[in-house]
Amino acid sequence: MAERDARMAWWREARFGMFVHWGLYSIPAGEWNGKVWKKGGLEWIQKRAAIPADVYERKLVPQFRPKEGFAEEWAQTALMAGCKYLVFTSKHHEGFALHDSAETTFDAKDACGRDLFKEIADATRAEGLKVGAYHSIIDWHHPQSYAGFGLPTIKGVTNEGRDNSVYVDYLHRQVEEIVTGYGPIDVIWWDFSKPDCQGESWRAKELMAMVRKHQPHILMNDRLYSAKAAFVGGNSSLLKEWKPERGDFTTPEQHIPDTGVDGVDWETCMTMNTGWGFNKHDNNWKPTQVLIRNLIDIVSKGGNYLLNVGPKADGTIPPQSIARMKEIGRWMDINGEAIYATTASPFEMPAWGRYTAKPDRLYAHVFQWPEDARLMVPAGDRKVARAYLLADEKKASLPIEKTVEGLAISLPDEAPDPIASVIVLELD
Repeated sequence: MAERDARMAWWREARFGMFVHWGLYSIPAGEWNGKVWKKGGLEWIQKRAAIPADVYERKLVPQFRPKEGFAEEWAQTALMAGCKYLVFTSKHHEGFALHDSAETTFDAKDACGRDLFKEIADATRAEGLKVGAYHSIIDWHHPQSYAGFGLPTIKGVTNEGRDNSVYVDYLHRQVEEIVTGYGPIDVIWWDFSKPDCQGESWRAKELMAMVRKHQPHILMNDRLYSAKAAFVGGNSSLLKEWKPERGDFTTPEQHIPDTGVDGVDWETCMTMNTGWGFNKHDNNWKPTQVLIRNLIDIVSKGGNYLLNVGPKADGTIPPQSIARMKEIGRWMDINGEAIYATTASPFEMPAWGRYTAKPDRLYAHVFQWPEDARLMVPAGDRKVARAYLLADEKKASLPIEKTVEGLAISLPDEAPDPIASVIVLELD
């Protein structure tokens, strides 16, 4: 446990990361043969449109021409937003590898003459961010990978003559290329398993042991196994199903648990619009207010927030994503102290917002500014030495009155920030 705590330390302090979904699926961007696909994430378009692997490769690989400098844009965007780590798709379900793989020609090096994994990892480290690789354990391109192995099938494709163990060997060798050829990798984000294809279907124990042999410090999620917490929304009790031998943290997807669970590390991954990969028809963008309040809500429950962007085919990030990341960054520039290295709230969730905590401080994130300019907070077991607004450069003390209901903090008439204003309570 001490060993795990040591490697988890930076991640528990980081609280906020950027997720990137980018691959060949970014080229059709939601369209195939003139048809617009709207259902589900369009990084799944190969399955949605039932495209044979050879057709998918033949049509898309010649079009894959990333813009020079795209990796630097990704890293700078993550840094601007206040993210501490960046997780990108080294290989999604389509099977296209961004690293230079000796195992296949279905990779970026053969497609465009560039080792894109190296470009992204180098750019990320150059900005002082931790590097994470999302790696799909299913593969729609490999000829021996079982079709429909707990997943949707393509009409007419069967498993006759296929030996999935050959694919699993390939999976292990490709992962070993990543963890031995690109310097320190801080996170491997596996995806994904179902009850009928999990664990030893992938020789999970062997795979994890190999990764740890090469990179003992690395963090791994638990998606080599089927985890209900990933896909069943709102039910915090499912977090308790996490087991440390299956991975360092569990990953609720597109939802935030009702509460956190002591002793369970978790990370909610969410999109800015509807899907993960770029879809030119998806204009359902979440307002920045929702994104920032999601971050606060997650951290107040002891979790991390992995917020996704889906770059275009050339690797550039859509302007809608850039704008939101910039706005998050402006909020974090002022209020990041109340996010980084904080722990879950020691109190019940207040109607007006959320709490985060440090050993000597409590942070009150106020979403709904009180009409009477008096904020009620619990007295707690420790004395509050003083309170002030994090947005106030002078850190002027706010009047505190002890009442039978707790502590009443007198506030300015107007909130410093319409999304979330933070009051710091210094504890004796």
